[in-house]
Parts: sequence; C-alpha cells; structure tokens
Amino acid sequence: MESLAVILEAPRRIALRSLALTPGQANGSSAADSAQCHLAASDVLIEVQWSGVSAGTEKLLWSGEMPNFPGMGYPLVPGYESLGRIIDAGDEASGRIGDWVFVPGATCYRDARGLFGGTARRVIVPSARALPVSESLGRDGVLFALAATALHAMNGGEPPDLIVGHGTLGRLMARMTIAAGAPPPVVWDNKPARRTGAQGYSVIAPKDDDRRDYANIYDASGDADCLDLLVPRLRRGGEIVLAGFYANRPSFAFAPAFRAEARFRVAAEWGPDDLAATRALIESGALDLTGLVSHQRPAEEAPDAYPEAFLDPDCLKMVLDWSDCA
Repeated sequence: MESLAVILEAPRRIALRSLALTPGQANGSSAADSAQCHLAASDVLIEVQWSGVSAGTEKLLWSGEMPNFPGMGYPLVPGYESLGRIIDAGDEASGRIGDWVFVPGATCYRDARGLFGGTARRVIVPSARALPVSESLGRDGVLFALAATALHAMNGGEPPDLIVGHGTLGRLMARMTIAAGAPPPVVWDNKPARRTGAQGYSVIAPKDDDRRDYANIYDASGDADCLDLLVPRLRRGGEIVLAGFYANRPSFAFAPAFRAEARFRVAAEWGPDDLAATRALIESGALDLTGLVSHQRPAEEAPDAYPEAFLDPDCLKMVLDWSDCA
C-alpha cells in the first residue's frame, strides 16, 4: 500500500513522491503485521481531498528554523490540516467507511517521518483520530486545527481586547471573541494588505494606536521580538498570551514588565476536546470559517505552492487539492 505525499527532504527542498504506508503503528501492531499492509482493527484509511499549508509551524520546517524536539528530522511529511473520506477500515471501525473527516496529521510512513504527516493523498490513522465534520464546509474545513488552536488559547484566560497579527489565526481569535459575546477586539497588523477582511472589529497599524490600558493582549504574529512593544500597552496586572509558535527565544526588558506587574502565558497545542468544541461552534453557526482560504493549487504543484504560501504577503491560507492525484 502506497500513497503520494508531500516530502520535505531537507530545508527548502520539497518533492511529491510515493511512500509506503505502514498500518497499525499507532495501535501496537507488529512490524510483520504492518509489512503485510493489513489495517489494524481500529485503523481507517482516508482518501484526502484537501490539505492546508500552515504558515506558522510548517514554514519553520520548510526554512529549517524549527526548534529541535522529539520526532524532528528529515525527510518528513508535513501537514495537520487534511480533509477526506474514509474508504476502508479495520474490523472495529468498518461502520465508519464513507465518513467525511478532518485529519490532524498521521504517522503512517515507512521511509519518512510523519511531522505532522497529513499532507498526502491517502493516510492511515486510528479511527479516534479522524474527526467527523460536515462535508458542506468544503475546503474551509482544513481550518479546524487552527480554529482549535485559537480556542485553546482563549480557554486559558480572558478574551483578548488586543490581538497582534491579522493572519488566519488572528482572524479566528477575533471571530471567536465576538462569538463568545465579548467586546470586539482591536487587531494590529503592520501590513496594509492584511488590514482588510475584518468582521465586526477594527484592524489598525500599531503606530496608529495610542492605548496603554489593554487587559489581555494575544500575540498571533509569531514574532519573538514583540514583547518589548506589547508590555508598555498593558494596564497594571495585564496579561500577554503567546499564541503563535516562536523559532527564536522571546525576551523582554524586566523594568517595564515589573512596573506593569505583567503576566505572561504560553498557549500550547490544542487537544481533542478543543477540536470537538470547535466543531460545535461551527455547527451552531457561532463561528464562520469563510473568507480565510485565499489560495488553492493542485497537489502536483506543491513544490511551488509551499514557497508561495510562506513568502507571498497576499497569501492568507494555501490549500492543496488532491482530487486529480491517483
């Protein structure tokens, strides 16, 4: 059993090639069982239709700036934003064949690391890892993981009254803030092209904002040098939430933070409960995912699509279409 997959062979080296799949790894099957390519009892085989490209963590994998952590290394299959249909399953999951699901990554490759492993034509995952979602969302469904990231950050404290960065994550945070019934946040972005597309909140350049009394500032920019700019904007006892992923070491001058009695919080990655809660928000109509995917390319064009996703300032979110791949 093989699958066409996007491969990061080394920093800035992207290819599209077939990889052997290894069923059952997450379920404790032996190497001999996997070699026979039989699905483990609770495994599902998913044919992917859409894969999102993350301009945060995947950009760091592509550039070679990703900090080292367990599982890191090349070659690797990126991606944790895939949508598709279950086309086969082990005995315990056979009732799920035909389900349309979101896949937050996979580790099913014999000759490449699955980090995060979702950007392939077919993937094998444990059934519990395939989240059923509405097919009517179309390609917008790739945003489930990013929306769950935003929700996880917000569930750790009070809603933001300032969001830094009007990329996809910042927009989702702003929409969720309003959906939660909190006052619309102010959003900062230095890029004029990114100051469009707001839904019920204001987006301004930082230089045009004189406020110094923000209670909760959420950084969605991933800029490790942002803290010295944000601390002076806090009211006393205010909180700064680091909601992005930072390649460099964040640091700040102590004296201004001391005077503000500032608090800092790091939002870790989402969990299964965040995905389920995100789905509930979407299904209820409280959270709208439309208007966030700006670019789409056939999966065959992945070697060109990835640099475009990371380097083109007009690209808010890139999606790969696998429908024409065998």
